[in-house]
Amino acid sequence: MVTLTSADNALKTLYLGVVSEQLNTAVNPLLARIEQTTSDVWGKEVRKLASFGVNGGIGAGTEDGELPSAAGNNYAQFVLPLKNLYGTIEISDKAIRASMDNSGAFVNLLQSEMEGLIRASKFNFGRMLYGDGSGKLCTVSAVSGNEVTVDSVNNVMEGMVVDVIGNSGKTPVATARRIVDIDREGKKITLSGAALTGTVTADDFLTVQGSYNKEITGLGAIFGDSATLYGLQRTSNKWLTPYKKTAETLNDVTIQKAIDALEETAGSTADFIVCSGGVKRAYQDYLITNRTNIDVMNLQGGFKAISYNGIPVVSDRFVPSGTMYILNTADFHLHQLCDWRWLEGDDGRIIKQVPNKPVYTATLVKYADLICDRPIGQAMISGITEA
Repeated sequence: MVTLTSADNALKTLYLGVVSEQLNTAVNPLLARIEQTTSDVWGKEVRKLASFGVNGGIGAGTEDGELPSAAGNNYAQFVLPLKNLYGTIEISDKAIRASMDNSGAFVNLLQSEMEGLIRASKFNFGRMLYGDGSGKLCTVSAVSGNEVTVDSVNNVMEGMVVDVIGNSGKTPVATARRIVDIDREGKKITLSGAALTGTVTADDFLTVQGSYNKEITGLGAIFGDSATLYGLQRTSNKWLTPYKKTAETLNDVTIQKAIDALEETAGSTADFIVCSGGVKRAYQDYLITNRTNIDVMNLQGGFKAISYNGIPVVSDRFVPSGTMYILNTADFHLHQLCDWRWLEGDDGRIIKQVPNKPVYTATLVKYADLICDRPIGQAMISGITEA
């Protein structure tokens, strides 16, 4: 007979390894290339010494003259708080009791919940990689009842629970609203609950529930215009500013200029290119027009990519429209306190009853954040006309 104890053991021994593998390698091609490490984690923070520039103890001289003065590497300390990443499954007591005498039914129930958790976690973790840490999903342009028109629906999915943050005070004006329908053509999102007219206004924005300014520091922060990055001022640390150019037309020369700039400025070797779907189609159109074939590469994690001079070019739904990132993935590290783990109580149990409810939950957790050691060694081309 199935019991909560046997279900608890199944989550610990059977599902945890599978879940960790899926969330570490199968989220998207970019994450599959980023090293995940427990180094440089101190308490609740990531504190990392990053070198920039070159060693200054070099010089030429006479046969019997003085040697060059020592001038070691330049270092700066990055400081980031570890972000708290959670995923929760929920099973009712009724569902558990209905399947207690049928192990197959209970396995199917647990399997379905775990698959749903993996899908949701992959979606949101993949989205965070390209965000700026704020958790902003989209911006409201109009409101009608409980339907909001937004600037983009790339970052949302039916079933997500979101907050609406007021643009003026940066505080929630509506919380824990579930997305019940999405009109992707019209960029309209229908939210659960009471009408939002008069509460939500234009320029307010959506975030995942409770996540405002609590997500990992993704590419949006590195290529953004914030005054600081990793606790350092950009104005006094110009090497924190990556290569950024605007180009309406995408071709090999545009891409090569960015790659050459990284090599000449930072000694950085690009090994990964990621762009929006429309930009990838525009580049494919260019290749078809100017070449006889398109090279395809197989990547770690089972992903496929087209190639630019041996560098994989992939698309991702979470990359901003008209944008291409050219990266040296060796400069990126996901610093973590530990890999994905179940949240356990004092009794070692991971399946717990929700207080005053006939429902049991289990929560997956990871404490981590993303750091790029050399922002100056990365590039972004924006304003590209999509196909």
